Amino acid sequence: MIDAINTAVSGLNGFTKGLQVISNNVTNMDTPGFKGSDIQFEDQLSSPDEQAGSSDGGGLNAYAVALDLSSGQPVQSNNPLAVAVNGNGLFVVQDAQGHVHYTRDGDFQFNAAGYLTMQDGTTRVMSLGANGALSPITLSSVQSSAPHATSTVSFTGNLSSTATTDAINSVPVYDAGGGAHDLSLAFAPASGGAANTWTVTVSDGSTTVATGNIAFSDGEPVPAQSKISFTYTPTGGQAQNVTLDFSTNVTSFAAGTSSTLAVGQQDGYTAGTLTNTTFNNTGALSLTYSNGQSSTGPQLALATYGSASDLTDHGNNEFDAANGALLQLGHAGDNGFGSIQANEYEGSNVDLSSEFSELIVMQRGYQASSQLISTANQMLQQLFSMDGQA
Repeated sequence: MIDAINTAVSGLNGFTKGLQVISNNVTNMDTPGFKGSDIQFEDQLSSPDEQAGSSDGGGLNAYAVALDLSSGQPVQSNNPLAVAVNGNGLFVVQDAQGHVHYTRDGDFQFNAAGYLTMQDGTTRVMSLGANGALSPITLSSVQSSAPHATSTVSFTGNLSSTATTDAINSVPVYDAGGGAHDLSLAFAPASGGAANTWTVTVSDGSTTVATGNIAFSDGEPVPAQSKISFTYTPTGGQAQNVTLDFSTNVTSFAAGTSSTLAVGQQDGYTAGTLTNTTFNNTGALSLTYSNGQSSTGPQLALATYGSASDLTDHGNNEFDAANGALLQLGHAGDNGFGSIQANEYEGSNVDLSSEFSELIVMQRGYQASSQLISTANQMLQQLFSMDGQA
């Protein structure tokens, strides 16, 4: 009877552990990147009966809790730094003590110090450099976009071949320090009677900066005479080479005295401050600046594992390498690694209906084990009551 009670108690202990696993799964059903667990049972044998030559059942052993590393459902997010891995790969993070962990929770943010972190604000998200070294992703070197001096101004529109003059009064040019300047252009038929040829005078206020000729043939620019290059030295600035480009999208057809010639674009810009950050599908940080420029920054590090036994649950939505397992590092899109999806994160992989089904099994198992103990106890009481009876 005592053995029966001990066996039933092992059932109570096992089903209690099962209930704990289910409770942890269910309470984390909305935790980003959470991976549920399954409890694993095995039977136990009591000591062999030497006379019978066999072993009796010795109860239940909850010998392991196995991680379920299947992917959770993607969750749309208003956080531009939220990312999910579509396929294989774990994000690599580093805690405040310098220990490396792994996670599928991609709900990231930049903390006050400019480091990309998990939502705790201290666990840093790592990038993988070309040299294979891990380093924290930070905004320290990408907060601003340096200015760029204008080197080319291109034009668009029609310069009427029947007009006697034309002018463009505002041609923006940026110097090396990001300062903006407005040049003006005056067009007049070239002296000497050259057909379809115009003399262009470039001025900075009342100061003539340069002059040059452009020519057309049948209304289209003559390639050899479609650009004017000069050196421009803005007040207080450095000399810079500027080219006025009329070679594309510019015509010269008869249109009375009206022309539509205007500035198309120029390649200079002032200094800019960081206005937006997100990630592209390779996990590279995409940066946008107030001057209209964009660039890419560090690339998220990803890690892959051979099997679920290579990982152990660390808590905080993180995992560690188990039993000395070596995880492979790489980038999204590399061989064996998935892609990055921005503006969403991976939700929990807990299936609530399955958990409730398991809950019923654990409850019935616990109830049955309790009933076994009660029955064994009643039998012992009956045995003891026989003491002294004839």
